[in-house]
Amino acid sequence: MGEHNVHRDADPSVLREFTNHLIQDVRALELMLHEDMFESGVRRIGAEQELFMVDERGAPAPIIEEVLERNTDERIVTELTKFNIEFNMDPLQYGGDCFQEMERATGELVEKVRALTQEVGGDIAMTGILPTAHLSDFALDYMTPRPRYYALNDALGRLRGGPGQYQIRGIDELFLKHDSIMLEGCNTSFQTHFQVSPEEFPRYYNIAQVVAAPCLAAGTNSPLLFGKRLWRETRIALFQQAVDTRSSNLYLREMRPRVHFGTDWVDESVLEIFKEDISRFRVLLTTELNEEPLKMLEEGKVPNLMALQLHNGTVYRWNRACYGITDGKPHLRIENRVLPSGPTVLDEIANAVFWYGLVAGLADEYKDVSRDMDFDDARHNFIAAARNGLASQFTWLDGSKRPAHELILDTLLPRAESGLRNSDISDGDIDRYLGIIQKRVETQQTGAQWQLDSMARMKNVGSRAERLGALTRGMVERQREGAPVHEWSLAALEEGYTPTGMKDTNVEDYMTTELFTVHEEESIEFVARLMDWQRIRHVLVEDERHRLVGLISHRTLLRHMAERTEVPEGGVPVKEIMVEDPISVSPELPTREAVEMMREHQIGALPVVREERLVGIITERDFIQIAGNLLDDSLAREDQELEDRTLDLSGEG
Repeated sequence: MGEHNVHRDADPSVLREFTNHLIQDVRALELMLHEDMFESGVRRIGAEQELFMVDERGAPAPIIEEVLERNTDERIVTELTKFNIEFNMDPLQYGGDCFQEMERATGELVEKVRALTQEVGGDIAMTGILPTAHLSDFALDYMTPRPRYYALNDALGRLRGGPGQYQIRGIDELFLKHDSIMLEGCNTSFQTHFQVSPEEFPRYYNIAQVVAAPCLAAGTNSPLLFGKRLWRETRIALFQQAVDTRSSNLYLREMRPRVHFGTDWVDESVLEIFKEDISRFRVLLTTELNEEPLKMLEEGKVPNLMALQLHNGTVYRWNRACYGITDGKPHLRIENRVLPSGPTVLDEIANAVFWYGLVAGLADEYKDVSRDMDFDDARHNFIAAARNGLASQFTWLDGSKRPAHELILDTLLPRAESGLRNSDISDGDIDRYLGIIQKRVETQQTGAQWQLDSMARMKNVGSRAERLGALTRGMVERQREGAPVHEWSLAALEEGYTPTGMKDTNVEDYMTTELFTVHEEESIEFVARLMDWQRIRHVLVEDERHRLVGLISHRTLLRHMAERTEVPEGGVPVKEIMVEDPISVSPELPTREAVEMMREHQIGALPVVREERLVGIITERDFIQIAGNLLDDSLAREDQELEDRTLDLSGEG
């Protein structure tokens, strides 16, 4: 997440002063480019790994502080939420067996983070979006307590002027509002860096934009959010909306979100990107700046350009231009933020190799891709890949429209191979990593497809929470084993965590969210039919804003039908017999407390409400199912223990 020594001071004079520093940094950068001060002839690569920390159920584990107390590796750092963690790998010289080294280093750090989390009862999960995350996990209480995160949240909140709005449509639909940037913490990625010279930058950056779509299509790993099946890489839509400050009332204006693909090709220089982002996006954060970049250049020193780097860290291009200094020499990098975390370290390195190979291969073939592709086609390809993965249709550089899997297998893998060989990457590494991409595309089992197929296999068994938990725990176990995702077997419900009691679960884990509701002015005859048709015993009554106003039980309805002597013209309205303002609970309430409430009040159902809106219901039938599952598991454990004791007594086993 970048520099942590920042301010959330909204004083206009402070912001003006920081903007002046930004202008000075841009002038200094222009001068450095003009004087050929940048490192060239050197190619380095690097990566950043983001991870989720999970508990024994596979749910988010907010343990970052406990983990960092035990950590001694400065490469392991915080992220936005208390259940995210990140590490940054040391840069490597591009060539030879650099990808073997990247895999080794990534694997070692993953194991180090896994060991740290296990010391405090957790584990790690590598996925673009954690399937088990609930909306309640993204309250401000779960924000990692660092000044940068609070400052960023405050600044975006001021610009947005209200809650963020989220609308994502896939197989299912998601519509919600949230009052902080915390949903950004739903996303984790594997970010790769590629150092290029200033002269090469426009060509390589434009090619990175072109290849973003096919690389994403082959690597999708984020199909589920809050139990809903959305995009193959839902992370793309979610991240954009999480930090979007645009007003829906300004639909006539051309306004860009802070998370974006870009607006056009780069023509001549990296300066075009920095100048555009400063022009379009307001300063969000400030920091103490104690360098004068132009004066430093006069003295023969290299400035850090801290104002520029801080602002650049608050504009989230999917391919980001980065400035850095290595051994006293400034350099430029392209940061690829497209690829999700996981499914395994081996898959991540294969994704990276495919990307590096494509960028290098197309750079050998094309001097200026802007002559061969309209920028809007590149952007459309990217969104199509995020929505549909390998089922996408792309417009390619030769003008053809081709299915993603066909384009990758027939055209892009050979181009990537050529680019890697021309970069002196070892033959064994080329065959190994590109072979993984080939097998994945041939089988069409990306991480996203594995998750969706696993959920389909478990359809109609267990609760939704149990299925998502089994999916996540199955993912964690397969990641530990390390085989690439195209070799994974589908997850099964038996892989999930089995609670020994209701103390480990919340109402949200078992509530029904597909509701059949009525308005208080509708007739009770309709309610009777609704109960019969849908085989339900409780019907909730809500108003036009989806606020809970009443409840009708099957028992209440039968009593009314038995006691009434005549039916008035137009029928009896629901409001005449409903229980007004029924007892309700929040999704975060522990299941045990919900059971106690139902016993105490002798009721058979509890509506579930969040922020005054009706979101679900939990009934006696749900608790009978929970109790039955727990009893089955208990009996199974007793049978296994009896079998083990019998074997011991017989001297077998």
